[in-house]
Amino acid sequence: MPRVVSLFFPAWPTDRLRRALGQSAPSAETPIVMLGRQGNRRLVLAADAAARAAGLRVGMPPSKAQVLVPGLQSFDLDPAGDAEALDRMALWSLRYAPIVAADPPDGLIIDTTGADHLHGGEDAMLSGLVSRIATSGIEARAAVADTWGAAHACARFLARPTFVAPAGQAGAIVRDLPISALRLPPDIVEGLHTLGFERISEVEAAPRASLTLRFGPELGRRHDQAVGGRSEPFEPIRSPELVAVRRAFGEPISAAETIARYAGKLVVMLCEGLEAKGLGARRLDLLFHRVDNRIEAVRVGTAVPVRDVKRLTRLLTDRIETVDPGFGIELMTLTATLAEPFGAKQIISSLVEEPEPDISDLIDVLANRIGEQGLYRFAPVESDVPERSVRRIAPTAADDGTSWSSDWPRPPRLLTHPEPIETMALLPDHPPVWFSWRGIRRRVTRADGPERVFGEWWRRDAEVIAVRDYFQVEDEAGDRFWIYRAGDGEDPETGSHKWFLHGVFA
Repeated sequence: MPRVVSLFFPAWPTDRLRRALGQSAPSAETPIVMLGRQGNRRLVLAADAAARAAGLRVGMPPSKAQVLVPGLQSFDLDPAGDAEALDRMALWSLRYAPIVAADPPDGLIIDTTGADHLHGGEDAMLSGLVSRIATSGIEARAAVADTWGAAHACARFLARPTFVAPAGQAGAIVRDLPISALRLPPDIVEGLHTLGFERISEVEAAPRASLTLRFGPELGRRHDQAVGGRSEPFEPIRSPELVAVRRAFGEPISAAETIARYAGKLVVMLCEGLEAKGLGARRLDLLFHRVDNRIEAVRVGTAVPVRDVKRLTRLLTDRIETVDPGFGIELMTLTATLAEPFGAKQIISSLVEEPEPDISDLIDVLANRIGEQGLYRFAPVESDVPERSVRRIAPTAADDGTSWSSDWPRPPRLLTHPEPIETMALLPDHPPVWFSWRGIRRRVTRADGPERVFGEWWRRDAEVIAVRDYFQVEDEAGDRFWIYRAGDGEDPETGSHKWFLHGVFA
């Protein structure tokens, strides 16, 4: 089922103005409004959060706004600049999905069908999207639903700041929303309010023929698009600076073998364009324009810049099975939405030195199957606290030369969170005689320790005197575990003196 994300920027013109002014921008507590003309009238067309909190509203005359808020900061609205900045924001959002478009005047639309798992699921994807935009000083809300219309409505009326509509529930969700959620012109909304309509459910219950006769087909069309009764395709944004190729077909194609063959031909053409610019592809988007105006998409990424035709073709054709051709595909476009300089690499020919192995091809295959976030390697961090002594880095990240201390061995498997265990031990320095973990009681036959780990006092006051005493223990079956006691075994202020299992040795 299609899934569409709508991004809404409640104060887009004023947020963009503050960002453009930089250090000279008024403080966040200073109300700002943007003025412009509607017909022959000069009105407030945008207001930031501080202005709205002060009682100012869009459509208010500037003179009234100045009376309500003396010393109000006002600027002229720049619709062309806002639209251009919205397109740039859409290009930035291509990192989340291959099908993105501007939703003027204050939003974006992103088709994330089949792409949410690459970002940790829909909840994590929306939260990450909103938080990243917020770091740029842009207030944002986001919602995901089955249709553009439903996502648009949820982003503006339900998202606080995110909202995930259950799959297949677009109609049920929008029915309780105001009529203005249907993206109708103001005159139609005003006319419906005059007749006493407030909610979308009330419009659904009324005879459609009489409403169409009075307001035209726009009302019914917008309603059907919101509940999923009518498709609403949109054209993905593309920058002219991106390297892209396309292939149109006189007769629609649908066979997987045919699609794969033409995908390979597009890769050849794309690599020629990349070579002419001295670039290598880091991310490819292959779009399939169906005869019913729907767009299917395949996205693949690479760990390093690549211009190898065979390698890129394999990555794309591995995903062909996810494409639904419908009644046929009439156009295919392939775009390198992320490309980086492709440097020349010297080929070492020596009878002594072994060539450095290249596993980036394997990394690409795995990352495109499970997502980039699911593929990583561990690197050491200078910390005595075990759970803080490791971090995740990209598979191809350069080695910085740091390594773990070899003074005391560490288990290869460290639990995400230490798990409490039941023990019997002689305090303060003796290991347990036995311990019970996950319902299994184990008798300790060998033990080594304690290794005392102190808290990192510079992080928080509670760690100034906190300690842990770690033991390596082996049970009668030969299994070895890493356990610790919170505290030094004497002073209650150093810890709870409870026991925990933190790791398992191979």
